[in-house]
Amino acid sequence: MAQEFTINSSAIESKINQLLPSQGGFGAGVDFSASTMVIPIVDLTESAEGSNVRQDIQSSFSLNNTSSFFVENTTATLINTTGFWLITGLLINYSSSVAGNGSISITDGISSKALINLRGKTGTPAINLTYSFNYLVKLEAGDSITATSSSTLVTVEGIARQIATVDGNLINP
Repeated sequence: MAQEFTINSSAIESKINQLLPSQGGFGAGVDFSASTMVIPIVDLTESAEGSNVRQDIQSSFSLNNTSSFFVENTTATLINTTGFWLITGLLINYSSSVAGNGSISITDGISSKALINLRGKTGTPAINLTYSFNYLVKLEAGDSITATSSSTLVTVEGIARQIATVDGNLINP
């Protein structure tokens, strides 16, 4: 049998008023109570958000939702669709004798910000560079993700997948 307890705490009352402003606070003389009875709580958050896929697998890649890219000695637009995108891959400089550069950037057509830059250097000892990247990016209208390689000995390669629309509605894998 459950036991009932009365709780008199101004700190708890203040926190409830802060977290639940629609309750309008408790009137004078109203006490909080607690019980030793176990009440199960069912979390329906995923279903209420429109996704029945667990959060940890929501960003998985599949054959139908994945775009792969390989950029060498050019600049290419990887993504120009609004929304939230997961982008993962490698920037590789295959030569220690050519100082090639590579980058992934987000741009609005006027200004650009690099998410990652590979600035190759030549010299002794020989330097071959490989950088991995894994980004979650939000693209607004007019934004795009570009990849740049300055040499045939520098590649930007990887895969991208849209995680959600620009409004935050999840896209199942």
